[in-house]
Amino acid sequence: MIKQRRLYLPGLAFPHLAAITPKHWQVEVCLEVIEAVPFDTNADIIGIGAMGQAVMRAKEIAQEFKRRGKTVVMGGYMPSMIPDFVEKVCDSVVIGDAEIAYPLMLEDFEKGCLKKRYHFPIENLGHLPIPRYELLTDKKIGYMLPVQAGRGCPHACSYCSIYCLYKQKYITRPVEDVIRDITRIKELGYKAFFLIDDNLVGNPRFFEELCKLLKPLKMIWATQASVLLAKNPMLLQLASESGCRILSMGIESVSQEGLDKLNKKWVKVSEHREMMERVMKAGIMPATEMIVGTDGDTEESIRATAEFVIQSKIPIPKFYVMTPMPGSDLYAQFKAEGRLLHEDYARYTATDAVHRPAKISPEKLTEMYWWLYKKVYSFRNIIRRTIWHKYFLQRPLSYLFALYINLNYKRFIAKGNAPNIL
Repeated sequence: MIKQRRLYLPGLAFPHLAAITPKHWQVEVCLEVIEAVPFDTNADIIGIGAMGQAVMRAKEIAQEFKRRGKTVVMGGYMPSMIPDFVEKVCDSVVIGDAEIAYPLMLEDFEKGCLKKRYHFPIENLGHLPIPRYELLTDKKIGYMLPVQAGRGCPHACSYCSIYCLYKQKYITRPVEDVIRDITRIKELGYKAFFLIDDNLVGNPRFFEELCKLLKPLKMIWATQASVLLAKNPMLLQLASESGCRILSMGIESVSQEGLDKLNKKWVKVSEHREMMERVMKAGIMPATEMIVGTDGDTEESIRATAEFVIQSKIPIPKFYVMTPMPGSDLYAQFKAEGRLLHEDYARYTATDAVHRPAKISPEKLTEMYWWLYKKVYSFRNIIRRTIWHKYFLQRPLSYLFALYINLNYKRFIAKGNAPNIL
């Protein structure tokens, strides 16, 4: 169990669900990372959300509440991707989008006819209520609140859970609704927010309109977007001028062969350094996501990954062992090819090899993953990538924040844990 004193990036799901809950219901929110689960609650329904490997802990919580006679419902990415895996420990599973399914589930509960599954995908994100941010603001969170501008992604990467659920759709909200939510955050006294979209530049015209409306608000923000944003100088500059300071980008690998086999040919390894330089020159810090263990990876390519990150001076890099998540196309492929080492989902942590890569042994892959993290997060390399950065004077507060994150990540690594999202 990883506990933190403060959760700097709280999710949007719970305050959003609270906002679409019928008025005659009362809602309480628990974020287990920073508080204890109230197993003795008198709540009528327990709702549990889970992403990735956290589904294992979610099942434990569900089982304990069921032991106490509670009605338990589950949702989130992993329960949506593998509902068979969780439905034995809960009364119902909300699969995918909740805007239609969740209120129907509550209505059925009141009628005494709760169904095992609710699955109602939506095509329109208009007229959503303002999330009940006050359910987060009285907790130990950071200086940013979450906002959603759109949902899904237009790409079809074989390892990606977003593709599993949205099949290359990117649905945007009315831009005025997004600005309304951000204005509410500003009214609450916050000067920063993060857009939780998985690929905010999935609709470039929408992105442009949103940035133009964000600029007058004079707030700072962070988000996730594909590296394609760096190929559009106008949009990149507009993002910076509107307050974007941190951009999470999945550049994934230094092996083009590995990227191609993951259905990510549109990302070009030969352009990585130039794209990172463009982002940093625009005044935005890249927080990169990279995978080791693709079918193009070798021990040498993982060493080259470290060199690339250090030489490019990427301020906030994160790494993952290639993990075919249950429910993904990659999982189905590796299972059909007999390449899964096991199907013990408790070990699908993205820190330990669970499949046989093409060019490196599973044992060596795991060893090199930890070597990579220790190399990149040595004290010397942390300093080189943050306060010795050539763009430090351009955005000193951003790079000092990056230094804090790096030192926090270094503590995780020293304990043998992958750095946890703040």
